[in-house]
Amino acid sequence: MTDQRTHPNSYEARDTASIVHPLTNLKAHLEKGPLVIKEGDGIWVTDIHGKTYIEGMSGLWCLSLGYGQERLVKAATEQMSHLPYYHLTNHKSHQPVIELAEKLLEIAPVPMSKIWFSNSGSEGNDSAARIVWYYWNNQKQPKKRKMISHLRAYHGNTIASASLSGMHYNHASFGLPLEGFLHITPPHYYRNAHQDESEDAFTSRLADELEKLIQHEGPDTIAAFFTEPIMGSGGVIVPPDSYYDKIQTILKKYDILLVADEVITAFGRTGNMFGTTTMKLEPDMIVCAKGLSSAYLPISALMINERVFSAISDESSEVGVFGLTFTYSGHPVSAKVASETLRIYEDENIVEHVTHMEPIFLGGLHLLASHPLVGEVRGKGLLAGVELVANKDTKKAFDPKYGVGKYCADRAEEHGLIIRAIGDTIAFCPPLIITESEIKLMISRFNAALDDTLIMVRKSRYFE
Repeated sequence: MTDQRTHPNSYEARDTASIVHPLTNLKAHLEKGPLVIKEGDGIWVTDIHGKTYIEGMSGLWCLSLGYGQERLVKAATEQMSHLPYYHLTNHKSHQPVIELAEKLLEIAPVPMSKIWFSNSGSEGNDSAARIVWYYWNNQKQPKKRKMISHLRAYHGNTIASASLSGMHYNHASFGLPLEGFLHITPPHYYRNAHQDESEDAFTSRLADELEKLIQHEGPDTIAAFFTEPIMGSGGVIVPPDSYYDKIQTILKKYDILLVADEVITAFGRTGNMFGTTTMKLEPDMIVCAKGLSSAYLPISALMINERVFSAISDESSEVGVFGLTFTYSGHPVSAKVASETLRIYEDENIVEHVTHMEPIFLGGLHLLASHPLVGEVRGKGLLAGVELVANKDTKKAFDPKYGVGKYCADRAEEHGLIIRAIGDTIAFCPPLIITESEIKLMISRFNAALDDTLIMVRKSRYFE
């Protein structure tokens, strides 16, 4: 088979499949059919026709260590043959999950007391929401039920986590969000700052917005604030430096719990083991998933501090049982793979590698800032967003009906690069093992896609 990593061929064919693809126009995509991936190696994937692609999104922000990690395969195989399943209910446990919990508490970015396991980031955030309510009931403040998060945030797709999410498509026609789930302006300076407004003035205005919302709703009704240290699916939004300092001051003032959704940002992605460290957060709970097992098996972990744990422990004594569990919580095979994943991060100095690759990655993308289509490049570590605009001077966005971002992502795919269009922001989240030469090749292929898109935009007069 010809190596197409440096010589991408054009690719038009798609195999049809009778499956539903989320976050898409279903009719159009069912007619076209999906890109069917057959195998992976490192940061590369190969489709059923033999074409190779750089997997520039780590799948769904999750394949941190890339494909072909034999240590993870071995860990899963050995655990499967030894103890393929056991549960954590009725005061039962097993060694793999105990080992994993102890390791997570050891590396936690702020002091934590216990770990609650589930199977996905959505379940982790859903569990956090339920534990928040449980906590305030124990504190004899049952009116504290409302949750605040950001517009454009993504916290999952269960009922509660979808309500926490600030995406239109998570709510429209689903009857969501549930009552009591509130949303505030995302901390995106490029898009949401007023003309001539400084970053400090911008963050002060957003903090004032939060405080006014709390006062309007009643501080005695606000239970928790959920945030991603860096917003992923909302367009890779990196808050200004002063934002969280001001937000946390307000949360402490009104005794509101802080939950950090680290589903995307944990385990080295931002240049620290946790995005909580990168963005200087002090959360009461932290939700981890994705990179916890490098996506080799489903697992998530909710870190809970002593303040929250003591309260839910006392409350469960009153109720008689802690009524939150899942059949596969802390599955032994997933737990074993997650522990081995954490060892690989340490053994291979992955966080240090990310800090070395960050200037090459972000620096390379920033070189594209002069491109006629590029309005902003933003990111941390090996996580970035490139926003395409119709007018660089005025920051005018393209009309969504043109699908310029989607066109650019499709052209990148033709050039052998899988990235993701979030509206007209192109997201990058490559495996953390990516090398300097692979980063340069990835950016080169993206640059080709940008040029293709510029030709289309000019022919279609979308600038006008």
